[in-house]
Amino acid sequence: MATPSFGRPARRRRPSLTPMIDVVFLLLVFFMLAARFGIEQAIPVGAALAGGGEYRGAPRLVTVTPEGVRLNGRSVDLAALPEALRPLMPDNDALVVLRASGGADLQAVVGVLDALGAAGIGRVVLAE
Repeated sequence: MATPSFGRPARRRRPSLTPMIDVVFLLLVFFMLAARFGIEQAIPVGAALAGGGEYRGAPRLVTVTPEGVRLNGRSVDLAALPEALRPLMPDNDALVVLRASGGADLQAVVGVLDALGAAGIGRVVLAE
């Protein structure tokens, strides 16, 4: 009995790279659009009396706690903080000491810095 002949063997097809290139291109576009491009913001903070400045006037200690904001030991609302500080400041360029207690959220500290900066109080120093 003779073995059947099916003709010439078919030529092997090489896999197409086009679908893989399409997937890589789509991933590249996705990650380019999903990435955050921007300038990092820095908050200028001076060390306490590093410039040889002099602390004058009434105490101005702002403490950020997990429960809220305190000015010289008394609770104060963040929105009312700049107005509560005004009577304690001998001039507009007076130092304000900012301290974060244990467990205070960093975002709350940044919020206090933003509120003071928006009110024109620019000389804020951080203390431990």
